[in-house]
Amino acid sequence: MHRLLSRIPALLALVFLLSAWPGHAAGALSALEEKNVRAVIQAQLKAFAADNAREAFALATPALQTQFGTAETFMAMVRTSYPVVYAPGHVAFLKPEAQQGEVIQRVQMTDQEGKAWLAVYSLQQQKGKGWRISGCVVVESRGRFV
Repeated sequence: MHRLLSRIPALLALVFLLSAWPGHAAGALSALEEKNVRAVIQAQLKAFAADNAREAFALATPALQTQFGTAETFMAMVRTSYPVVYAPGHVAFLKPEAQQGEVIQRVQMTDQEGKAWLAVYSLQQQKGKGWRISGCVVVESRGRFV
């Protein structure tokens, strides 16, 4: 029961993210925008793999940077709370959805033991800096990995 209760905040955040960007109201991104969104997440995953806190932190929005304060604090949080994002075994990007300048990018991942997860990223366009990650919610995936 404790395990279920501990997941409620993440599940509520996921419900919020998914309801804020319903599929029927989502806008289409150009192929270039889709590529740019993927590139930001891939760059952050690469920074995590290299244990490069400064680079990973630089790909977050200013609001997230303010929330965590330092790159080291951010990296410690990811290592502890998002181990599959910190060191994924396999990554597959689903089609992103856009609405009003923000993007939701769903990413299927496996952890080092092969367990499947769904990471739901939100990204915001930053003036002069392109897309930056504004949040990520990770939930266990009971579905099939593509």
